[in-house]
Amino acid sequence: MTYLAKPRLHHPSLTKNKVGYTRRDYEGRVSTLCAGCGHDSISSAIVQACWQLDIAPHRVAKLSGIGCSSKTPDYFLGASHGFNTVHGRMPSVLTGAYLANRELLYLGVSGDGDSASIGLGQFAHAMRRGVRMVYIVENNGVYGLTKGQFSATADKGSVAKKGAVNHDSAIDLAALALQLGATFVARSFSGDKAQLVPLIEAAIRHGGAAFIDVISPCVAFNNHAGSTRSYDHVREHNEALNRIDFIALAPEQVVEHSPDVVDVPQADGTTLRLRKVDAAYDPTDRLGAMHAMQLHVAAGEIATGLLYVDPAAHDWHAAQHTAARPLNGLGEKDLCPGAAALAKINAGLR
Repeated sequence: MTYLAKPRLHHPSLTKNKVGYTRRDYEGRVSTLCAGCGHDSISSAIVQACWQLDIAPHRVAKLSGIGCSSKTPDYFLGASHGFNTVHGRMPSVLTGAYLANRELLYLGVSGDGDSASIGLGQFAHAMRRGVRMVYIVENNGVYGLTKGQFSATADKGSVAKKGAVNHDSAIDLAALALQLGATFVARSFSGDKAQLVPLIEAAIRHGGAAFIDVISPCVAFNNHAGSTRSYDHVREHNEALNRIDFIALAPEQVVEHSPDVVDVPQADGTTLRLRKVDAAYDPTDRLGAMHAMQLHVAAGEIATGLLYVDPAAHDWHAAQHTAARPLNGLGEKDLCPGAAALAKINAGLR
């Protein structure tokens, strides 16, 4: 087997961002996924987003579970912190790391099998607790590592490569994230980098639980006629609700006076500017977003873009009133309040 390693040396003329890194510095190892796999496009979008946001790679912690999708963190941000968990358990490990060190940016990458089947309970609690993270599901509707069986997100009535028909109802992770209380919910397509990169940037800047469901066709087992996760089907049925023009890093901006432009202030002082494609769609209305998604499903369409955002989102640390200093940096005197304080806490529990 021949394995090609990327060269360590970079051309001196490569453009650097504000923190002194080239785009190459955000890449990882050479991908071993199938040629044309949508997951590689998502990795490229993550690289582009982090480079454009001037994020130092060592400030990012990337975590994953098991599956084709969970291999992809090896292919981006090679200089960041990384942890590959057991199947479906990425959210709980990420939550523990986040509680210990709130200063890192947490990026969880999962798949439809990893999150919608064995890890469904883990996914649900991460969303409802508001753990500050970017949770990306690379959704292809099949189990690619075990030869293409339907996953829990496969649409009812879709046809497998060898002709089998799926008779089970699909789990819509984006709709579920909305119902569970996620404060940033989006859906995109791995073949639409112009839409996906700004969505990832906005999710990174968001102050709470940010979930992105990315339709990512499996070229080996789910890219044929009859599949609702193929490149052709998604392109033909993609209904974009909006697109992100930019994320302003300053709270004061000159507002473009147009009914199609929406400025959404974020908790960290930034401004998210959206340009509506569907003029009637309000991305800050949770119930409206859930209703609109169901209408698109009934019409056989895939709604993409920023489905919902809560401008006043807060993370779990704020809800739990934890110390501003990361817990992994606290000493024994900080962590042990003493016998009198413990006696008072115990008395309050009686």
